[in-house]
Amino acid sequence: MLIGTILKGKGSHVATVRPDATVDELLTVLADNNIGAVVVSEDGSSIAGIVSERDVVRRLHDRGAEVLNAPVSSIMTTEVRTCPPDANVDHLRQAMTTHRIRHVPVVTDGRLVGIVSIGDVVKSSIEILETEKASLVDYLHR
Repeated sequence: MLIGTILKGKGSHVATVRPDATVDELLTVLADNNIGAVVVSEDGSSIAGIVSERDVVRRLHDRGAEVLNAPVSSIMTTEVRTCPPDANVDHLRQAMTTHRIRHVPVVTDGRLVGIVSIGDVVKSSIEILETEKASLVDYLHR
């Protein structure tokens, strides 16, 4: 299965925030969209970074409540691993597990076209396994 197949099922909307948005504004985006990470982008299609709930919690622990007024750019991860829509789900799952990454933006020609979470990737892998199991059970009962 390809990452593009996952995006067809879940949609291609990606919540973004500008680098100069405050961490408090970021928290609103996370809560309003019920998501765990947001792509940081000047224009909604380029990627300046990514920031997750974990990033916020760690910075709150380090800096205290004052971080809520800081710009997102001060806490975001700038080295963002991305993948194309034609990436293989199994390969991406292995990379996400190895590098302990929970969210990967999907990019085509340098433009943001979606995002997948480890939950999306695991769900698709389970669906594949269930389909294979059903095929095997059907084969055995013939």
